[in-house]
Amino acid sequence: MSNRYWDENEQELNLWPVIRYIFIVLILSIAAGMYGCPQYHVWEQGLKGQAELRRAEQNRQIKIQEATAQEESAKHLAQAEISRAHGVAEANLIIGSSLKNNESYLRYLWIHSLDDNKQKTIIYIPTEGNLPILEANRMLK
Repeated sequence: MSNRYWDENEQELNLWPVIRYIFIVLILSIAAGMYGCPQYHVWEQGLKGQAELRRAEQNRQIKIQEATAQEESAKHLAQAEISRAHGVAEANLIIGSSLKNNESYLRYLWIHSLDDNKQKTIIYIPTEGNLPILEANRMLK
């Protein structure tokens, strides 16, 4: 029987060709790794950079959309405030024109507001010298 792994004289297994093949495959694997690892790291870093760039662009677009939404909101709030101010101005004109020559109604409102006040209100009425009469003994009682 003629097999190249068997020595015909000794009838033993000859492992030298197998060891040579394993050694050659090992050397080629190490060489491929030494060449491929730096290339892989460069490729990997390029992918990471592209991912970061896309993330930054997306964050920028989100901030732009948020700023646009805030701007539109501010415009609508300003428009609502302007409309409210126009309503208040109109109401003031109507109230002012109705109270122009109506001092008795103003006096009635003033007296009515004094009645609605829960606290006691002290009113000092000036005398001849425009000095109020002070009630110094009032609190002692």
